[in-house]
Amino acid sequence: MTINAFLVAPIKKLSQQYDVSIVVNGSEENLAFDLKGLVTVIPIKVERKILPIADLSALIKLIRLFKEQDFKLVHSITPKAGLLAMLASFICRINHRTHTFTGQVWVTKTGVNRFILKQFDALIALLATNILVDSESQQSFLINEGVVSQKKSTVLAQGSISGVDVLRFKPDAFAKQSIRRELGINDDDTVFLFIGRLNRDKGILDLAEAFEALDDTKSQLVIVGPDEGDISLEVQHQLIKKKKQVHFVGFSDKPEAYMAAADVLCLPSYREGFGSVIIEAAAVGIPAIGSQIYGVEDAIVDNETGLLFEVGNKPALKCCMKKIASDKRLVARLGRNARTRAVNEFSSDILAEHWLNYYKVRL
Repeated sequence: MTINAFLVAPIKKLSQQYDVSIVVNGSEENLAFDLKGLVTVIPIKVERKILPIADLSALIKLIRLFKEQDFKLVHSITPKAGLLAMLASFICRINHRTHTFTGQVWVTKTGVNRFILKQFDALIALLATNILVDSESQQSFLINEGVVSQKKSTVLAQGSISGVDVLRFKPDAFAKQSIRRELGINDDDTVFLFIGRLNRDKGILDLAEAFEALDDTKSQLVIVGPDEGDISLEVQHQLIKKKKQVHFVGFSDKPEAYMAAADVLCLPSYREGFGSVIIEAAAVGIPAIGSQIYGVEDAIVDNETGLLFEVGNKPALKCCMKKIASDKRLVARLGRNARTRAVNEFSSDILAEHWLNYYKVRL
């Protein structure tokens, strides 16, 4: 999922000059079409949760693989894969070991859980020879927390893991009409859009409460994404008084269509590495409302490409939503600025070129 969602462009670029193998929890048949035939897929099951026996098995398989193959560089993404890959490549004395941080799960934790998960990230950084971070504010946070050093860490271009495909994510009047018709939304309604995993860290409950408090019958809320936190019923209960104005879509492999149908994206998240969905929406031509946390504040320029509010401040979130619903000219201006910035600074072609240059320096 991570490869298909974020890494197709940089891996295509790398495969033009390097022999690339992808170690994933899946098979080649699940790989994005654009990568088939360009890379070698090696299936090794790595669980997201901490499972000592399964994790030890995956580590042993990675060590065997790294000893058998003559890899010049190992690059890991996601926390568990990063810990296992950096440990295995360190044991096998692979000279170039890179990990990309895309957000920290321990930010919203407390006590022992926070300490242990933070130490895992610190261990990844210690074992790696180089660290990539997908936003400048996240890099500053990790440096201040003592997880990474300024010298060892790098942010490619203006940030994000791989940029946005501006040929896929673009304004689409047909998709706008089609999705609105499908959901029963009028042309003059203001559509707030949430795209992402439904869990507490994404702030979906805050969004539900803020939308429920809006005194506006012309606003609609569209929620796209899988329920990973088992909270969809809680969200529905929160929005019971406005159920006719709320649309649950579930997972979609066409997020760009729902972005085209919306007026603004809402990401009231409590933790993000960068907030790629924000620049995807920006490329479609819609602004975003986001919480002022590291990562998100790199993706949104406040009052220029969207609106930022204090994280967890539901009245402030409601105020931003009310502002959007009452000012179409503001929405149009923010949307234009957002698209210009996404195309000029976050195109996947730009990020892919930076990935390639990063590898060239090291190999």
